Amino acid sequence: MKSVGRRAMLLALVGVVACLAGRDVARAQVNDSGELSIELVDPKVLRVCADPRNLPFSNDKGEGFENKLGELFAEKLQKKLDYMYFPQATGFVRMTLGSHRCDVIMGFPQGDDLVQGTNPYYRTAYAMVTKPGSGLDDVATLEDERLKGKHIGIVAGTPPATNMAIAGLMANAKPYPLMIDTRYDSSAEAMITDLTKGEIDVAILWGPMAGFYAKKFNPPLHVTPLVKETTGPKLVYRIGMGVRGADQNWKRQLNRLIQENQPAINKILLDFGVPLLDENDRPLGAETATKSP
Repeated sequence: MKSVGRRAMLLALVGVVACLAGRDVARAQVNDSGELSIELVDPKVLRVCADPRNLPFSNDKGEGFENKLGELFAEKLQKKLDYMYFPQATGFVRMTLGSHRCDVIMGFPQGDDLVQGTNPYYRTAYAMVTKPGSGLDDVATLEDERLKGKHIGIVAGTPPATNMAIAGLMANAKPYPLMIDTRYDSSAEAMITDLTKGEIDVAILWGPMAGFYAKKFNPPLHVTPLVKETTGPKLVYRIGMGVRGADQNWKRQLNRLIQENQPAINKILLDFGVPLLDENDRPLGAETATKSP
């Protein structure tokens, strides 16, 4: 999903399709024990690659859930936390991780070959957002006939757009741009604003964004993860962290941190409204969030 998502998911997802310009040569550092470290920019600092304005993921005020995860990991590693900020757009990986200005991207869909991924630390899906009382609260799939003729917001180029096209929902769809400069624009925020104003009937967003914006309203907007699609691409993804291809020891260390701190990680994600799913696509709540993705 990366690039099928948050960086095409997220990432197409939200969007970023950048490209690493070749393999980086890691800079050597000497740590306190006198051993040579060739993987990290500075062994004493957790240096995170992040977008300065991309809530709920991160911002330069430290308000996103990836900021909170960075704080958690820095504490566990007993390192200082620092950031290399760059807009989540074309060139993000190349200008941050690929240029050795930072050592980890806190959220990257599994399967994206721009980086080497850690083990996943959460599993989520694109989601449908509706207003309470709209009559669409129990719609669970884009194939539902009740969506015919509805005005549906969709980020252009993201996986659910394909599902919508197959279901014949594009005629009345309102597209929002995938590739944006997050310093100035937010397709997710614009879509949710249109939903609350009645300009669209349904918003289709990457799960973390859907949950984050839904919580801002009283009563909260209704969020339904799209886990029941039978046509088009699957809309559920595992999200891990991204490191450079050569950074094997660092990857193993992050994997241990994820395993040892999964309950704390899940709590952070749930606090931000991220719709967490287990391997059977069932929602994880506070009482079940000790499970690994």
